[in-house]
Amino acid sequence: MELSYFAIIIGAIFVNNVVLAQFLGICPFLGVSSKVETSMGMGAAVTFVMALAAVVAWSIQTFILVPLHIEYMQTIVFILVIAALVQMVEIVLKKVSPSLYQALGIFLPLITTNCAVLGVAILMIQKEFNLLQSFTYSVSTALGFALALVIFAGIRERLELDGVPAALKGNPIALITAAILAMAFMGFSGLV
Repeated sequence: MELSYFAIIIGAIFVNNVVLAQFLGICPFLGVSSKVETSMGMGAAVTFVMALAAVVAWSIQTFILVPLHIEYMQTIVFILVIAALVQMVEIVLKKVSPSLYQALGIFLPLITTNCAVLGVAILMIQKEFNLLQSFTYSVSTALGFALALVIFAGIRERLELDGVPAALKGNPIALITAAILAMAFMGFSGLV
């Protein structure tokens, strides 16, 4: 049975959210989510990298790895593709928006090792998506990542203004909030 594009989009954003349901990409999720503006920038960068990585990874898998029967090289090749794309994003962001580049700091090059990006590249191959489905899946997954990041950042900004007990300030309340947010997203699991 072939999934409709609507099912792919809703499933990737809400039902199987890469951060809140599959628990991939937790490092940037916790590290960059202290401000909404920074989270939106990271979400945009991850979306761009995931979209390009999907097209390039699908093309390499279909036209190089499978015909040469070297599918076992998939993970290494995908990591190299993602690393090159992240370097490109880093160079462009440094020129276009130096303030966002500074705000993202170390987390921008860490997109290379963000297991969510690699996971999406591998999952789209495992699900045997065609090119358009792969692109749709990767962009939707990245938008789900960005949505979770921005919602979490908004909640964290609000928590900074509220009276949180001293024992829970910082990471403890962030982890509790992330858990509650993950449980809230589990409510979407009946949709697809």
